[in-house]
Amino acid sequence: MEFGNNVVVTVGHKAKSEHFALAREMAEKLGAPFSERGNTSLDALRAIYGVPFVMVVKEKLVVDTPDGELYFHPGMAHLRLKNLRRGENDHLLRSLGISEGMRILDCTLGMGADAIVESFGAGTEGEVVALEKNPVVAALIAHGLQTSEGEHPATVAAMRRVRVVCTDYLDYLRAQAEDSFDAVYFDPMFRHPFTESAGIHPLRFLADPRPVSEEAISEARRVARSRVVLKESSKSGEFARLGFTEFEGGKYSNVRYGIMRFD
Repeated sequence: MEFGNNVVVTVGHKAKSEHFALAREMAEKLGAPFSERGNTSLDALRAIYGVPFVMVVKEKLVVDTPDGELYFHPGMAHLRLKNLRRGENDHLLRSLGISEGMRILDCTLGMGADAIVESFGAGTEGEVVALEKNPVVAALIAHGLQTSEGEHPATVAAMRRVRVVCTDYLDYLRAQAEDSFDAVYFDPMFRHPFTESAGIHPLRFLADPRPVSEEAISEARRVARSRVVLKESSKSGEFARLGFTEFEGGKYSNVRYGIMRFD
């Protein structure tokens, strides 16, 4: 199903004029219908338009899914950047070998937390291009990255520097020149998700469920000057399948970063 056919865009019950303007903008961008809503419930909107998802513009941009609300929040990125400012390490930055001025391709934007950390590591002279195949997620997170306030100034600056591109990552990789990024990163939906990660459930309805292909890794190796990194469950068979033999991660963590190093 095309995205414009599985979502309707509307506003909250106490909408302001700017909410209506943003809702219409989002609807046009996504090729989706816009509803002024009135007193109509979200479930009624789903029934009227025959869609599973409702994007609601209110004080924050929200996507209502069958398993709860999805909205942008820096999440753990805020704590991770706080620790980095204290001089502590971050496993993702260590895995990618990120330093000031590097150009990073994040193939799986998701909720954006890793991209924010990457942007912080690459600094003001670096660049993070973050890819997201699903237009609703791309629109939601891109808007949040550009408008979210109230965090530490360094976090806000890192968010603003992330460039979101709505595309399939394999298509994007195929179109890039050799060695055009310093590092390429994949964080696909885990093959065997952790039951305690309830906050990620709404994203699963919208995320690309496909595993990373051998072709994608081959293209990433061509595009990356320094490293290709895959984030997965520590017990995942994906590392072996795709040829990752070097790992980074906390001793007691359920998550590992597989590293292919060319530097």
